[in-house]
Amino acid sequence: MKKVFILAVCCIFTLTNCKQSKEKTIANTYAEEPHSFAQPNNAVTTHLDLDIDVDFDTHIISGTATYDITNNSATEIILDTKYLNIIDVKADGEETAFRLGAMDEKLGQSLTISIKDTTKKIAITYQTTDKTEALQWLNAQQTADKTNPFLFTQGQAILTRTWIPIQDSPQIRMTYNATVKVPSELMAVMSAENPKEKTADGIYKFKMAQPIPAYLIALAVGDIEYKSISDRTGVYAEKSMIEKAHTEFSDMEKMVATAENLYGAYDWEQFDVIVLPPSFPFGGMENPRLTFATPTVIAGDKSLTTLVAHELAHSWSGNLVTNATWNDFWLNEGFTVYFEIRIMEALYGKERADMLALIGRQDLDDELEALKDSPNDTKLKLDLKGRDPDDGMNSIAYDKGYLFLRTLEEHVGRKNMDAFLKSYFKTNAFSTTNTEDFITYLNTNLLDKNNIAFNTEAWIYEPGIPDNAAVIQSDAFTTVKNVLTTFIETNTIDTAKTSQWTPQEWVYFIRNFPEDITTSQMQHLDDTFNLSESTNSYITMVWYEQSILNNYHGNNVDTRISEFLNTVGRRWYVTTLFKAFKKADRIDEALAIYKTARPNYHTVTAHTIDVLLNEV
Repeated sequence: MKKVFILAVCCIFTLTNCKQSKEKTIANTYAEEPHSFAQPNNAVTTHLDLDIDVDFDTHIISGTATYDITNNSATEIILDTKYLNIIDVKADGEETAFRLGAMDEKLGQSLTISIKDTTKKIAITYQTTDKTEALQWLNAQQTADKTNPFLFTQGQAILTRTWIPIQDSPQIRMTYNATVKVPSELMAVMSAENPKEKTADGIYKFKMAQPIPAYLIALAVGDIEYKSISDRTGVYAEKSMIEKAHTEFSDMEKMVATAENLYGAYDWEQFDVIVLPPSFPFGGMENPRLTFATPTVIAGDKSLTTLVAHELAHSWSGNLVTNATWNDFWLNEGFTVYFEIRIMEALYGKERADMLALIGRQDLDDELEALKDSPNDTKLKLDLKGRDPDDGMNSIAYDKGYLFLRTLEEHVGRKNMDAFLKSYFKTNAFSTTNTEDFITYLNTNLLDKNNIAFNTEAWIYEPGIPDNAAVIQSDAFTTVKNVLTTFIETNTIDTAKTSQWTPQEWVYFIRNFPEDITTSQMQHLDDTFNLSESTNSYITMVWYEQSILNNYHGNNVDTRISEFLNTVGRRWYVTTLFKAFKKADRIDEALAIYKTARPNYHTVTAHTIDVLLNEV
């Protein structure tokens, strides 16, 4: 009897320890997150049911966000909010206490909800406010068709909390369903399974079956149409833009097939693109199943569709395998630029890919110069605690991250590199990772396995660019540089040599003007090539930049620059031109333009320019 009792006690003790060990493992799943109030190791959201009404008269979204939660015996669960009006909170259908924390300028407010250790659901009834940063409400005149209003969201990096109360950390993934009510003349689409036609009552149902982080939950509402490219690709746009968009993006199915051949199956079923009004702050945003895109990429010749390849690549790097925190942002973007350029090489040839890579290298050099007084910001792995995660969204993450991977490829060989990346995406699918876990995976599955030495930690943890960086060359750009040199020396240009140039060659030509180029030389180029009226937004942007820096005022370029800045809200373009004004000591002109342009910008762009021009 005593032996049986002792054995029973041992079994109970063992089982208790096992249970405690399991709970401890669950409780340490998530990393410390400097940009979220959530404490997911205590209680974490796993599924969202969103039921909202979109009111264009009041510019308010109102409704209820209901969450399934995993509860590790917690008595409270914490969500992120910013500028939201929290009306009511329930736990398992019953009213429960909640409190909002102090307002933090960057992070917003914590929403702490009282729960029981058995609670499985919470529901928050809320409204957005006029300070909500993720939303841009556009009147009809700000759209392409100019007949109906438009709304779109932009959640990256930490703005989803401004239109949904949510655990707004990239390491917290959830599935979601949504019911969205909009005016009957408009269509709603989300980063989910989408309608192809308008409903009669303006009510739309959505389902995202794969778990995604909060920043990838996206909504757009407007008078839009859909046109398919293949059975799994297509475009949404306003009526006046739909045919242009369909033609411009007609290679989308080829891109998806090429990407799958490189790194494995596309796991999101559908890959569509919606062309938004020009105030959209980014070139594109990789919202799953529905990439948001700026109309500035529609050039009429598919020359800027590398953006589509980039957002498609995010379906693997970023959406499938996500950076755990914004300190690891390079894991999203460096991999995506590498993948994007591999797609472009497979579809359009090595020369075009090398041109894109070399432009990126020049962007990186410019960024390194701009950050020379803050070298820690040139590391791939960042420490952004206490800072806006947008501070890390620059060429370091994108182009240094790409250069690291391209250099790695040169050391290990493309065959080994491709096998490694395919395995990396498959192994980590629908999960998050951080820099340290990536290094471990890299060493185990590529470097140690093939007995290859590589200075990984120098690339990731040290500022600047290591000496073993891959040298990117382009024969086409060598020719461009020779043409530019001849022009500067002789004031003549062989138009036969420029007649077949791609937009990338023109961008390289313009960006590399010497500092002593004269206004008469710029006038000559403008008269010859009509650069001030280019229909390619990328060429236009770099030409306007040089016009500002070199005080060129010919061919009504000042008016065109003002019109461009009052129409286009793409942050990269806008920031480039306002930086040029500041560098050229033409700040009064910049402020005059910004006064009229700012109301057309999304808050993401406006905040950046506010800081740049010190006009908060």
